[in-house]
Amino acid sequence: MKTSNALLFILVLLYINASTEWPTHTVCKEDNLEIYYKSCDPQQDFALSIDRCSDITTHTFNIRAATVLSHSIKELYVKLDMIINGKTVLTYSETLCGPGHSKLVFCGMKKGEHFYYEGPVTLGIKEIPQGDYTLSVKLTNQDRVTVACADFTVKNYLDY
Repeated sequence: MKTSNALLFILVLLYINASTEWPTHTVCKEDNLEIYYKSCDPQQDFALSIDRCSDITTHTFNIRAATVLSHSIKELYVKLDMIINGKTVLTYSETLCGPGHSKLVFCGMKKGEHFYYEGPVTLGIKEIPQGDYTLSVKLTNQDRVTVACADFTVKNYLDY
């Protein structure tokens, strides 16, 4: 009995290590708006949630986000690509942490620290584009190493 339990445990560990993708997580799902994400960082996943999809189109909404940092953050850059039918139609990038930029709660955090944020976020958008598309988001640090990345699937059928 002990041998079969040990063998089963080893097989589970091997399967987990052989897996190359993280699961798809639901950010929110309402009648006409659904948002999902999957980490594209092979080393780690992260947690992200909001209360209601409809909150995103308000000026400010509350989120909860958590991860254990695999890299320190002295400087942090975000790159966002909007992808429709496999083709990038919009690219946006910005410096989030660094000299001359506003100090965010995670700027200066060190590798191995647990990041947890619960509170308001302002995206500065008035509406979410309609349709089905992917938002690819990548955060890199001062060493150009990926701190976090995810592919968000957005399905928006809201009529503004």
